[in-house]
Amino acid sequence: MNKKIRIGALVSGGGTNLQAIIDSCESGKIDGKIIFVGSDNPGAFGLKRAKKHGISTFFVNYTSIIQNFKKEPEKIILPEDFDMNDLLSKQHFFSADMPHEKIKSFIITRAAAEARLLGKMKPYQFDLLILAGFMRNLSPYFIDRVNTVPGDLRIMNIHPALLPAFPGTDGYGDTFRYGCKVGGCTVHFIDYGEDSGPIIGQKTFRIQENDTLDTIKKKGLKIEWELYPECIQLFAHSRLETVKISHTLKNGKILQRTVVKIAQPQSAH
Repeated sequence: MNKKIRIGALVSGGGTNLQAIIDSCESGKIDGKIIFVGSDNPGAFGLKRAKKHGISTFFVNYTSIIQNFKKEPEKIILPEDFDMNDLLSKQHFFSADMPHEKIKSFIITRAAAEARLLGKMKPYQFDLLILAGFMRNLSPYFIDRVNTVPGDLRIMNIHPALLPAFPGTDGYGDTFRYGCKVGGCTVHFIDYGEDSGPIIGQKTFRIQENDTLDTIKKKGLKIEWELYPECIQLFAHSRLETVKISHTLKNGKILQRTVVKIAQPQSAH
C-alpha cells in the first residue's frame, strides 16, 4: 500500500479542479490527502468547497496589500530576507519593455503577500503544492521557499492550453481565436517564468466547426478534471523525475531545458 502524500492547494475562484482532486483523493484515485486550501481572495468559492470536506482553509488578501501599497508605499511590511536584486535576477515573466519601477512594485507587493501566505502555510507539512485556478504569478521569493531542495520541484499547475503555446490567463480563448483545430490542457511544474515550467502531462480535444468559446471551455474542463489527478498520482508514486537536457541547434547555439521524465511503475513483489 502506497503512503499517502500530503497536498496543499491554492485557489482564487470556484475551484472546480480542486473539487476533482478532492474527489480523487477520497475515492482512492490519488494516494494523497489535501491538508489545506489557501487563497488570495477571501470570497473564493473554492474555500467553501474545502470547508465542506473538513479541510483547513485560510486566505491572504492580495488586493488589499496592493491597494495599500499604492496609497502608502512606505508602510508596506517586507520579510526580513527580502532581496530585491536576487528576485530581479531570477524573474522571467516580464516583457523587456516593462518599466523598471513597475517591475519593482510588482516584486515588492508580491513578496509582502507571499510572506504572509508562507506564514499561513508554515504549520502544514506538505509534500506537494497544487495551484487550482490560483490567478497570481508566483515570484521567486515564494518558489525558492517551497522548492528548497535543488531539482526537487514541488509546485504543480494546470494551464488551459497546450503549452508552450498560449501561456497567460486566457489559454482557451487564445486557442479559439487563433483558429486551432485541436485544443487541450497542460499540467506542469512552476518555474520563474509564466507557464514555462517543465511539462508533466497533456490532454487534447478536437475543435469542430460549430464549436464556440463556451463549448471549448467545457471540453477543456472535462479533460482538466481527468489530467490533473493523473499527474498528481504520478507524483505520489515518485514517478516524476526532472532532468536537464541540451540540444545543439543548427547555428551552433546550445539550448538547455529542464524536462520531466515519467518512470515506469514499480512492479509489485
